[in-house]
Amino acid sequence: MSELINNSKEKKKLLKHMILQLHEGEAPDLVRNRLTDILREVPYDMVVEVEQELISEGLPVDEVLKLCDIHTDVLDGHIDQTGAKEIPAGHPIDIFKNENIELRKRIDELNQQYLMLISCNTSEAIKAYFLKLKVFFNDLYDVEKHYLRKENLLFPYLEKNGITGPPKVMWGKHDETRELLKAAAEALTAEGEITTEEAQTVVDLILIPASKAIDDMIMKEEEILFPMAMDLLTDSDWYEIQLQTLEIGYCLYDPEIEWKPEGIEEVEIEISADSIQLPSGSFMLRELIAVLNKLPVDMTFVDKNDKVKFFSQGDHRIFHRSRAILNRDVRMCHPPSSMHVVDQILNDFKSGKEDKASFWIQMGAKFILIEYYALKDDKDAYFGTLEVSQDLSYARSLEGEQRLLSYDK
Repeated sequence: MSELINNSKEKKKLLKHMILQLHEGEAPDLVRNRLTDILREVPYDMVVEVEQELISEGLPVDEVLKLCDIHTDVLDGHIDQTGAKEIPAGHPIDIFKNENIELRKRIDELNQQYLMLISCNTSEAIKAYFLKLKVFFNDLYDVEKHYLRKENLLFPYLEKNGITGPPKVMWGKHDETRELLKAAAEALTAEGEITTEEAQTVVDLILIPASKAIDDMIMKEEEILFPMAMDLLTDSDWYEIQLQTLEIGYCLYDPEIEWKPEGIEEVEIEISADSIQLPSGSFMLRELIAVLNKLPVDMTFVDKNDKVKFFSQGDHRIFHRSRAILNRDVRMCHPPSSMHVVDQILNDFKSGKEDKASFWIQMGAKFILIEYYALKDDKDAYFGTLEVSQDLSYARSLEGEQRLLSYDK
């Protein structure tokens, strides 16, 4: 046993020495070779312990942040997850991992698309190419909810268990990724002509670093953060995290299974009161839910900050919605080709220039009416937009009168 302990201590000592060598400017390739030759595999919790100790010993968080990508890259494929706990379906970590699957699908598609720029020889072709890339980046922007849940739900529980350094480092990487995504959004919406050489520069210096930053974070989560968190947190901790998750929302994934650990008492989610009093009457909560879902229309509410906060869940929806869109910027829920229209509606509603916008389209045999309404308080201050969609095919087919009782089949 003492031999194993000593071996573990030596591995930890060597890992810390390796990171400090990187800090002092030693070549990453040389350090990688030393690591793989001497350590072979590093337990996932050892990486966390070493980062924590380095920060405690005075290495600034900013310096650990600079080294994070390098030493993680060196460790990629050499982190031992033997003994990591099994993750139940629907568990908060299971949700994180499924979100990562969806994010990686988009990143893999983007990596293929990056190679296609060479075939774009005209300004029109480049614009069409950037429009295609924008579709994938619109999905990647949804990683914000993934990061917010880590920062505001998971990290506080790690800190309660004495893990303070690594969350700071990871939060810093989140912020770096946010800046990269912001730059990507600006690059993909820039106006004017662009040459193939300029487009290649945008791809190489802005877009690839942005998508790679997300991919690198997935590796850090899957190989280090998630196994370590599963070891530290109790089922009660995880259940509390799950109950608060919907307040932030999901990233590109809507879990089908609601996880509830055995032996945990049901915790009521507070909704102020079961009876909801309105100016013209009142509802029990279950009654209000039933009424909203029975109305023959699709409704989506967007708040004053342009975040999707609610959608009805009727039996026959016209447009598919999942809980993954909650707290997402409404612009990201529309194709790039129509984002300028969404922007104009929101700007006109907020300025008071307009308070309603209507569209109607033919979807196969269905005639669909889509209407947007500006919502304002009693002082005429804007606080959101309501989108209402309905299938008017049946109504348009009615003729004459029906005065006798006849149930619809």
